Amino acid sequence: MNILVAGATGNVGRPLVDDLVSAGHQVRALTRNPAKASFPSGAEAVAGNLADTGSLAEAFTGVTAAHLITFNGEDFSPLTNGPEIVELARKGGVRKVTILRGDVEKSPLELAVEEGGLEWTSLSPVEFMSNALEWAESVKEEGVVREAFADVKSAMIHDADIAAVAAVALTTEGHAGKDYWLTGPEALTPPEKVRTISEVLGREVRYIELTQDEIVEQWRQTGYSDQDIEFFLHMRTNPPEASYTVLPTVQEVTGQPARSFAQWVRENAAAFGG
Repeated sequence: MNILVAGATGNVGRPLVDDLVSAGHQVRALTRNPAKASFPSGAEAVAGNLADTGSLAEAFTGVTAAHLITFNGEDFSPLTNGPEIVELARKGGVRKVTILRGDVEKSPLELAVEEGGLEWTSLSPVEFMSNALEWAESVKEEGVVREAFADVKSAMIHDADIAAVAAVALTTEGHAGKDYWLTGPEALTPPEKVRTISEVLGREVRYIELTQDEIVEQWRQTGYSDQDIEFFLHMRTNPPEASYTVLPTVQEVTGQPARSFAQWVRENAAAFGG
């Protein structure tokens, strides 16, 4: 198969490129800056941006399947040009797509794909394990994590497991019309995540609980918008059941167990000073 991977340098796109190339497929890796990208032999880097419809015509030509994301990779805002993307994909030869969702609600791109006659599979990860990289600097420099909402559990998923599910859905039958909610093998609170980091690094990492006002101020200093902060607070003060419910989807789709947070930390230990 000839498969287009959008967001090919991202946390999901990059391992997806590796998985598809390893399985012998031709891969076209879509990235805003091919000159700075590093892909395995067998992957063709092409310039393009899903938010810029005019940059995509060549990328979709001759492609039979595509992995799409529903948000702009620069600011994570929802894509609004869904019908145009679907039209280009259909003209290029795409028949099957996976869609990485960025929100609980369906995006304009998802709706366009469903209405456009393409064979689609939706991927809905509850939280990326790579979000823990937000703690990397404080762990490395101070040996602490400052976080609020200590009782809120998350069934976060290894980014590469999202890619593994996408690879199976793109290259095998039986996944059309499925909305796969994706989780890791356990639901952890922030203190439990910090304890795992400490155990993997083999040194003390302390958890310092912040108040809601303190975490909101921290988010503002990081540059998050009021809309982002409102969403963050909603997810932490009234989390949906799906965010902390462990599901067997990764095992069922890929035949392999979902990777643990401890494994993710081992793979990324250098970022935390390990």
